[in-house]
Amino acid sequence: MARYTDEELKEKVHNGFIVEYPDEMTEGYRNALIVQLLVQADTELISAPAYFGAAKDAPSTNTMVSATAIIQDELAHANIAYRLLEDLGMDKEQLVYGRQAHEFKHPYGFDHPLENWAELVVANGLYDRAGITLLGDVFKNTSYGPLKRALVKVDQEETFHLRHGEMWMKRLSAAGGEAKESIQRAVDWMFPMAVEWFGLPDDMKRHSGQLDYKLKGMTNDELRQTWMQSTVPLCESIGIKVPAHWDEGRERFVLDYAFPCEYDEDEKRWLMDEGGISWSQVFERWKGRGPANKRFVESIQEGRAFRGMLEAA
Repeated sequence: MARYTDEELKEKVHNGFIVEYPDEMTEGYRNALIVQLLVQADTELISAPAYFGAAKDAPSTNTMVSATAIIQDELAHANIAYRLLEDLGMDKEQLVYGRQAHEFKHPYGFDHPLENWAELVVANGLYDRAGITLLGDVFKNTSYGPLKRALVKVDQEETFHLRHGEMWMKRLSAAGGEAKESIQRAVDWMFPMAVEWFGLPDDMKRHSGQLDYKLKGMTNDELRQTWMQSTVPLCESIGIKVPAHWDEGRERFVLDYAFPCEYDEDEKRWLMDEGGISWSQVFERWKGRGPANKRFVESIQEGRAFRGMLEAA
């Protein structure tokens, strides 16, 4: 039996109490923490096959090593989050190898193949920035002690991934010509993908409990603004166009298109000219998963068969 009621625990964590053990949680706290950790773990895991496909396009041995190091980090980060889920009674083996592809909880953006080096470095610059925005907030605010300590290492390594992406975005943009155009094409489809990544606007947000239990500190709109505060100036500084700008009157970044809008998976293109769609339509798209969902999950789960072969040898 939990030591506290839900209301008692919510008050304690907002007064600075740090939860360390399962018997200090209520069922509501535990469920909200599991949802958060599962999204974190699955996102880190499925980023690996997405990044691996494009890493093969690395321009040199040195850059291939850097890209591979990032993939290794992502897999280690996934392992950390799954290990924390084990402390909450979840089975890591089942979570990684026992689920169908559509049951994983990563963002829709990671169900899309990255097809060249420019797309990989833009993913580092935009997606890893989204990851740092989310996990940086969790590290600063979370009431769950084991997660806060684990994120010290994760955030440092994610910062390296972001710097890698920024450095290459600047380098390819400065080169001009096809190199710069390849960065622009990648930003064109990944910028709105990352904006959508932060989820429903606050005035439509479903109650998740993560703010109530102080598992994170910022709302979806606050996180989206934080991401744009660094992403938009970065792109503008290197001559890359983004569909967003700073609005002096509202003192915030605003999008230059109806949000959310439809996405053409085959063309890798957002249909901004066709106006907005409902969030119900977005949820249907997310639920259907992206074009590489099954392939990416299978590429991870194939590791179990290979491990079995080694153990049987």
